[in-house]
Amino acid sequence: MKLKYNAPATLTFALAAAIVLLIDQYIMPGIIEALFTAEGSLTFRIDDIPAYVRMFTHIFGHAGWEHLLSNLTLILLLGPILEEKFKSKPVAWMIVITALVNGLVNAFFFESALMGSSGIAFMMILLVSFANIKAGEFPLSAILVVGLYLVKEILAIFRYDDVSQISHIIGAACGAVFGFARTVGARKSVPQGVPTPGGGGQTIAN
Repeated sequence: MKLKYNAPATLTFALAAAIVLLIDQYIMPGIIEALFTAEGSLTFRIDDIPAYVRMFTHIFGHAGWEHLLSNLTLILLLGPILEEKFKSKPVAWMIVITALVNGLVNAFFFESALMGSSGIAFMMILLVSFANIKAGEFPLSAILVVGLYLVKEILAIFRYDDVSQISHIIGAACGAVFGFARTVGARKSVPQGVPTPGGGGQTIAN
């Protein structure tokens, strides 16, 4: 039996985040604040090119090991499922797009700086709900996941803490958009009238 790098996008992301925190904690303190934290509206300048880079890199920065592990637990659980379903390259692009959307929204609308991969984790939570959607069907479990997580995060907005619930909601919204887009794309790619095995002419889109 040999080890397999079974989910390249997920494993590479997790490894990079762990290395960044390791360097910040033990080798170069302050590197996360300098390079892996996205600006809020108070410090963001439209002509600051490095600030746009940090809109992507902030997902690799974490406040500590507990922060990192709480996010990676979900990402390492869900990421391989998504890569098996949607392939590694699309999942990698979904991570990049979610990071950028979160960074842009935070820079223009919220004062606090932003770091961490919880937005990516919530994107994956919503996206995995779409993994088994078939043509003409929308599973009740997906609706419940969307509803429960969004209600939980909306209520948490009114509680003062250091957690960005808006980042969670944006990540979840990105996951929902990606899920709908992939599902609609899969349905369109299947010729109408293609029968399922033994299914008597039912159209499929998996």
